Amino acid sequence: MENKGKKDKIVDHGKTYISAKYIIVPVMLLFLVACGPKIPNILAPVESPQRFSYRGSEAVPDRWWTAFEDPRLNLLVDSALANNLDLAAIWQRFKAAEAVAKREGADLWPQLEASAQSAMSRPQPDFAGGENVQLGISASYEFDVWGRIRTAVQAEKFRATASLADYRTAAISLSSEIALTWYRMVAAKKQLALAEEQIRTNQNIIKSIRARFGSGQVRAVDILRQLQLLESTKDQKIVFETNVSLFENQLAVLLGKSPGAVSQFSETNFPQLTALPETGLPLELVRRRPDVQRAYDLLLAADMDMASAVKNKYPRLSIRLSGQLRANDFNTLFQNWAYSLAGNLIAPLFYGGRLGAEVDRTEAIKNQSLYQYGQTVLTAFQETEDALIRDIKQRERMEILKKQVELAEKTSRQLRLEFLNGLSPYLDVLLALDQEQQLRRDLIDAKAEQLEIRIALYRALSGGFETDQVAMP
Repeated sequence: MENKGKKDKIVDHGKTYISAKYIIVPVMLLFLVACGPKIPNILAPVESPQRFSYRGSEAVPDRWWTAFEDPRLNLLVDSALANNLDLAAIWQRFKAAEAVAKREGADLWPQLEASAQSAMSRPQPDFAGGENVQLGISASYEFDVWGRIRTAVQAEKFRATASLADYRTAAISLSSEIALTWYRMVAAKKQLALAEEQIRTNQNIIKSIRARFGSGQVRAVDILRQLQLLESTKDQKIVFETNVSLFENQLAVLLGKSPGAVSQFSETNFPQLTALPETGLPLELVRRRPDVQRAYDLLLAADMDMASAVKNKYPRLSIRLSGQLRANDFNTLFQNWAYSLAGNLIAPLFYGGRLGAEVDRTEAIKNQSLYQYGQTVLTAFQETEDALIRDIKQRERMEILKKQVELAEKTSRQLRLEFLNGLSPYLDVLLALDQEQQLRRDLIDAKAEQLEIRIALYRALSGGFETDQVAMP
């Protein structure tokens, strides 16, 4: 660099650069008045109910499945949360969203670059008249005067937070799927044991009525009807055996294992359900459910996108500082050097309506996210209300089914006694036996359905729990 004695100009190979003080001072003033993105408080476009139709008394634990007090279920859920492949993939999706937020945040910092160049020319000096050896470093920085970059960064942060909420929602879904599959398998095992018991009962009855066939007390058609009931029960047994195997395979895949890798589980009982869980206020449900949090974070991200699109119509101010060492050989490299400081002001004048169209697009997406958020809130209310109503009504149905089974057993025993005393035809005994056996199967299905309804209620009320990946608030 050659200094000609003028303080306000720097001459370098015939190029004139404005002194740094005429750029930095006004730029710093603009930077100080720049405002960061403001986080809005957006309400869902729905009317929130004051309370739910039913309110329980039992507190729902964070790890909601522990309310069943089933050690095997606890082990299964813990294993699935650690090894399920779908959940692991969703976690990596969150890590990718987090990396995108960090990448966008890099625009808030100066960008530094280094360069080096070396060439050899014979004979010297270089016929092209340029330098053969160059070392340089440059820095550029855009002053985020209007907050355009910061709003874009904030949008990606909201998307990363939404991705984390998506992971939490998936963890809740996985835990409920494990519980559903586990108790469906328990129900299938109970149905299988009942079918085996009913097969033995039907076989014993066949032996009994065949002994009476010779004395003319039983018709041949009665034996055929009893044989038909026996074969029907054997068919039911095959169905239940199939269901047990299928549920075991499904459970293995949920645990991140190959089908058939899950060991055989011994017989277990249905858990004893506690009283109706405490629902809290509807607004509390909105705050703790991760799927609602995800929808709200996506809405905030869309709002930041729209703000960034609006600010993209404003002028941009940036500076660039560069320095170079130049020489024809390495010996004189550090004898000649130069630097430059330049400021750029870019103001969009006419882009054919492209910037305005982008604002309209982001505004439409924001409105779309707003309506989706409102629908998510309504769905959360509906899931809770539905589960509460079904839980109450299923309890009433269970009481009726228990009475039906009790009455069917008494009827079957009474008709057998009358048949043995020659007072009733065997057809009445057969119909009563068939009805009794079907009601006992229905009772097991009703108990399994009651558990599924309670699982749905816990899932609707669940907020979050700790996993191996992240501590969930």
